[in-house]
Amino acid sequence: MSDLKMPASTHGVGVFLELRKRLQSGLLIIGKDVAKSSADVVVTGGDSILHIQTPRGELSLKLPAGVTFQQGSCIPTPAGESCGEELHIRLRISVGGSTDEDVSDSVIETLRAKETYCFCCQNCMTRLLEDRAFKRVLPLPNGNWNAIVDDWCCHPDPFTKKLLPRAEDCLLGDTFLLVARDSGCELTLSEEVSPVGSGDIQDPKKPCRRLALVSCKSCSSVLGEAVAPGTLKLYITQVVVEPAVGDREPEASLNRSLYLEKTVAARIFGLSKTMSTFHFSVQTPDGKAFLLLWLLNGDSITASVAERCVGGENSISSPALHSPSPRAARALKLLYTACSDTGPEQRDIVTSWEVNAVGHSVVLPLSVCEELQQVIDDSNSTLPASMRRMRSYKVAYLRL
Repeated sequence: MSDLKMPASTHGVGVFLELRKRLQSGLLIIGKDVAKSSADVVVTGGDSILHIQTPRGELSLKLPAGVTFQQGSCIPTPAGESCGEELHIRLRISVGGSTDEDVSDSVIETLRAKETYCFCCQNCMTRLLEDRAFKRVLPLPNGNWNAIVDDWCCHPDPFTKKLLPRAEDCLLGDTFLLVARDSGCELTLSEEVSPVGSGDIQDPKKPCRRLALVSCKSCSSVLGEAVAPGTLKLYITQVVVEPAVGDREPEASLNRSLYLEKTVAARIFGLSKTMSTFHFSVQTPDGKAFLLLWLLNGDSITASVAERCVGGENSISSPALHSPSPRAARALKLLYTACSDTGPEQRDIVTSWEVNAVGHSVVLPLSVCEELQQVIDDSNSTLPASMRRMRSYKVAYLRL
């Protein structure tokens, strides 16, 4: 996969498309620098293709298999008139068969017992753990289950013993894997003790915590933690798990932003289905909330084309959501707030979530939380101005 850069500009959106599978409808937004009025826009298409004719030229967008535009269904909406720089056009689609085949829930759903796997560093694709065959692949309790024990037990915590894997076990958390460490790890992994959070002066019972961070020796990327002398905690955003096939050479390094985006999107989508929850609190290992995510829908199909790419030679190579791909991509639509935002409305949201314990915790290393916020902010910056905010939240899409 080629190395794609996220655009930093918040201007120049030429065409934006969002289709909803369940509603079998869509919204097409066109900048008035591309077309002055809806009369200048002609939309046609067929199975898995959408053609948009503007004064700048024709733009062709590939749609997922089974998605078909209904000819003659375009209706200009009053919302477009209230947005001085945008035209809004509603349209209808039909959806045949399933378009979910390519959606996976990362390694959390794909790891199986009695299969052999190799663990690679996502950044440089160096093999970290060779030919691991697990007799047992078991799920851990979801979320911060141990944090509520005091609310349920009238005696000391009976679950103080950590849940650790045996030599041929793989334990699955929401965002990480627990595996046993072997002698080969000394050649590929390095370990460094690092403080997490800061001690509370007013409460001496809460000293500064220290984590044994585990990194790739080849590229120094942080992969996870050593939670016990013989146990590794590897985050699913940091490693690629592949079936072991002979002496096959590892593939080239995947684009970091795209891998992170798809991995987190798939995990949030999976958790929302299995736990019937739509609020997620992205947290650092010390339990500090970093991002608050509200999943609006998981059936969107989106594409965003920069104004400079509409017309001319690039018209048939339009970018999908914040990347130069000709395909419209399946995506999650999210509302989000960064916990570091100092605006009064945003602070009220963060306080409300904390007080009411809203949001299933999604724990990731601090550096990964920062990367994820950048990916989400980049997505927000590519949206038309009318779609970037919803009340006090910002809007973003994460591709599946």
